[in-house]
Amino acid sequence: MIDDFKIFVLKGLSETIEMVIIAGSIALLIGMPLGIILVVTRKGHILENERLNKILATIVNAIRSLPSIILIVVLLPLARLIVGTTLGMKAAIVPISIGISPLLARIIETSIEQVEWGKIEAALSMGAKPFQIISKVLIPEALPSLIKGITISIISIIEFTAIAGVIGAGGLGSLAIRFGYQRFREDIMIVTVILLIFLVQFIQFSGDRISKHVNKKRYKFD
Repeated sequence: MIDDFKIFVLKGLSETIEMVIIAGSIALLIGMPLGIILVVTRKGHILENERLNKILATIVNAIRSLPSIILIVVLLPLARLIVGTTLGMKAAIVPISIGISPLLARIIETSIEQVEWGKIEAALSMGAKPFQIISKVLIPEALPSLIKGITISIISIIEFTAIAGVIGAGGLGSLAIRFGYQRFREDIMIVTVILLIFLVQFIQFSGDRISKHVNKKRYKFD
């Protein structure tokens, strides 16, 4: 019985970590460029395009306005189209990735817009192209803040995976609901909660340390 308990818990933990890594990677691929575009297409910025900016901002706000559980359910048909099923971990990764991407985009937008305009002007005066300004000025200058923002997004993914457990997505959320709540196993609920807290604390601690290290290194070379 104890061995089975350990197997269930370890499987739930590994599935949660796998969903976080895959969904986080996909969300970063979508959210990072989206957040940058939301900044550089603003009026007066290096790639000014107000129409595109408003369209993207509307899409981002629309997705962010939906509660997590509703967003997951709404995107299940898309998950079926992409992975061929609406159940399990693979199906959950699709709505989780799409749900986190707008949040990540807004966080990245906030980080990028904090870069002093004087540094952008200096790059422009030296003949730097927009892509060069993005890669050599905006991202490096905002990197400590970007790392903190990405850390917050990863923690939000853990929350998403827990909610996705309602639809049998696997992971610690599914373990807590199916075996803890529905079968009245308080021991499973307690272990699941402890693991989720530990996971969040570890990610937050790691993100803060990396951000501080990058910030110190940046000032060292300034």
